[in-house]
Amino acid sequence: MRSNSLTRGGFIMEELTNKTSGSSGDKEIVYSKAIKAGKRIYYLDVRKNLKEDLFIVITESKKNQTKEGESATFEKHKIFLYKEDFNKFIDGINEIMRYIKEQKPESSFPKNTDELYGVASDETKTNIQQ
Repeated sequence: MRSNSLTRGGFIMEELTNKTSGSSGDKEIVYSKAIKAGKRIYYLDVRKNLKEDLFIVITESKKNQTKEGESATFEKHKIFLYKEDFNKFIDGINEIMRYIKEQKPESSFPKNTDELYGVASDETKTNIQQ
């Protein structure tokens, strides 16, 4: 298993590759990215099912406060995203990110996200027109 870490805008992102599940009947994790954001960790896993199809599992893991002396517990929520829905999901994410940018232009988006969310910079518009 290989792990790389990098920091982007307050998030710590780690890449993990070749991580597999415990038993052979489980869905194999072929690629994983962990995003640490405050008390939450988001896991973006690419998994392979028994038919060799790839799909995405997005997991939010949040550490719950415990009383002194008790072991910590984690609350987890998962979203399973299948290949036939990838484009719709990305379109929806881009749409809501554009909306947030329009409503709160002062939001702390990195400058290089303009193109990603469909808000082309003047420089990009010039390059596209040429």
